[in-house]
Amino acid sequence: MKKLKVTVFTFFLFFFFTNGFGQDTLKLSHAEFIAIVKKYHPLALNYQLQNTIAQQEIQKARGNFDPIFEAKNGEKAITGTTYYKQTNLGVEIPTWYGITVNGSYNYLNGQKLNNNETKGGLYQLGITVPIAKNLLYDKRRALLDQAKSALKMSQAQQILLTNELLLTADNAYWNWVRLYQNYLLQQHVVQLNTTRLNFTKKSYEYGERAAIDTTEVVAQLQSFEIEKQDAYLKFLKATQELSLFLWTENQQPYEILQPITPSQLLENAEIDKNYSTLIAQIDSKNLNQHAALLYYQQKNEILESERNLKKQSLLPKLDFTYNFLNKENYKYEWLPMFENNYQYGLKLEIPIFLRQARADYQMAKFKLQQNQIDYNYKQQEIITKINTYKNEVLSYQQQIKVLQSNIENYKRLLYAEEVKFNNGESSLFVINTRENKLLAVQQKLLDVQLKFINSYNYLKWINENFSQ
Repeated sequence: MKKLKVTVFTFFLFFFFTNGFGQDTLKLSHAEFIAIVKKYHPLALNYQLQNTIAQQEIQKARGNFDPIFEAKNGEKAITGTTYYKQTNLGVEIPTWYGITVNGSYNYLNGQKLNNNETKGGLYQLGITVPIAKNLLYDKRRALLDQAKSALKMSQAQQILLTNELLLTADNAYWNWVRLYQNYLLQQHVVQLNTTRLNFTKKSYEYGERAAIDTTEVVAQLQSFEIEKQDAYLKFLKATQELSLFLWTENQQPYEILQPITPSQLLENAEIDKNYSTLIAQIDSKNLNQHAALLYYQQKNEILESERNLKKQSLLPKLDFTYNFLNKENYKYEWLPMFENNYQYGLKLEIPIFLRQARADYQMAKFKLQQNQIDYNYKQQEIITKINTYKNEVLSYQQQIKVLQSNIENYKRLLYAEEVKFNNGESSLFVINTRENKLLAVQQKLLDVQLKFINSYNYLKWINENFSQ
């Protein structure tokens, strides 16, 4: 089906280019094109979904702090003897600072119970406190901190990728415009040479020109016809490439069933009016607010969180647990805490050599150093790109002025040569030479205008990468 659509599209373009652009030709402006890419392009939407996924990662990390409810009911009986009947209800509440609070109700009865088990109903309220490792920082807090930083990383990356997509689309549009103008230029040259051929034929018929002059005009016209067809094919290819950026709101490729042409030319891009304002905006921005640098800043936060977590592994694991106990239907007494109705424990764990913990901590430090190197490099890369594109824009501005003046001079030379030719004082060879040089300079102007716009676009989308 897609192949059929391309075939139909190609047929329409061929028909209209062969017979001229008709009234049904669509006009596509630069602003309309960029708006469509922003709103409907699947990659732009995909980058937005990545942010949504990162937000869910925060939700997932917060789940480590969710209270946990437990319930258990069981009974064992053999040959008429009830070993036990047991009902347990409990809740455990993790807190931010690594402390865990828990409470439970346990009912136990039976004829075959262990000596350390308590018959009847028993209430319990307890707390577990990490005294060394995991007190200042633990995995639950690290995961949440890292998820928050990862969301900011994703947002920065979305800005970068979206603007990169828009830059690519922007340049594709203006390249499409350049090829369209080149096609019009070739078409105009063919029309001029067709008129010249008719004039030369009449001059030959009147005996004012030699037959070889007609042959030379035909050869020149044929050469321009070939270039016109080549320009058409290049424009057709660029149009098909441009269609890759055109999508509908339901994420379907836009069906182009009639020719489309740009509604503005390269010289109408109005860059000269906006350039000074753009440079002023870029110069006023804080470089650290560039999305690429914000990305590395948030990555640094993640690595710093990981380093703090690995640092905890260098400490001994020492956990203190205290449970207040009270039997059902008994009056409870909280104090003194270590005299009656209590259970406590103190647990110590520490690797003898700490080799894994020390290695993990050192690797975390090295990763931070690597990220800082990447940050510094990216910072310098952004500065270099801004300065490079500034210089390119200024250089291309000067080249455009020179080329425009050069074109006017070649037009005067060609016109003067045509006057001399009509008066029998020149030859078709000289006219063809003048015309070829004029055409070459006109094409060169289109190339430089495109480079000028591309360099400006780089600056424009670099500016969009800064956090407002």
